[in-house]
Amino acid sequence: MAEFREIITKAVVAKGRKYTKANNAISPQHQPSSILGCWIINHKYEARKVGKKEVEVSGSFDMNVWYSHHDNTKTSVATERVDYRDLIKLHYRDPDCLDVRQVLANVLQQPNCIEAVISKKGNKILVTTEREFQVEVIGETKICVEVHHDKISEDDDWEEELDSSELEEIDPDFLKVEESTE
Repeated sequence: MAEFREIITKAVVAKGRKYTKANNAISPQHQPSSILGCWIINHKYEARKVGKKEVEVSGSFDMNVWYSHHDNTKTSVATERVDYRDLIKLHYRDPDCLDVRQVLANVLQQPNCIEAVISKKGNKILVTTEREFQVEVIGETKICVEVHHDKISEDDDWEEELDSSELEEIDPDFLKVEESTE
């Protein structure tokens, strides 16, 4: 008859993933003629567990849009800081979790500009962005293992030892360095 042990260990006790597409508007200093480029920098975020079934990822990034104005004769960059909060549902949850210790958020897709267009009125720039996160909740949980006392004995040889004849066969110059003729 086998014997069982319960072991308390840290493990991933819940997971979730979310893709977010968002629309933002920037009011540039000058009326834009055309969009020349859009990029996102300075992305910062943090995650925390909210209730039993969700993780909140809150963060911010700077959105920069390079545009032309005055009938495409001059260029400028409009910058706007964007704050966001994503609630991510936990799809896998360990019901035997004893204590939540840590929440990890991994960026699968950094905030990225998908599209930047001039609004119909012509005074704003509309930017569509995307981002994606995967979260893991780490906590203490119990696992049950079967113990087999008769499977391992002290006579088992766990180390491979080299005898002196094998040591003599080792070539100390096995790495040859070729001299260059520069």
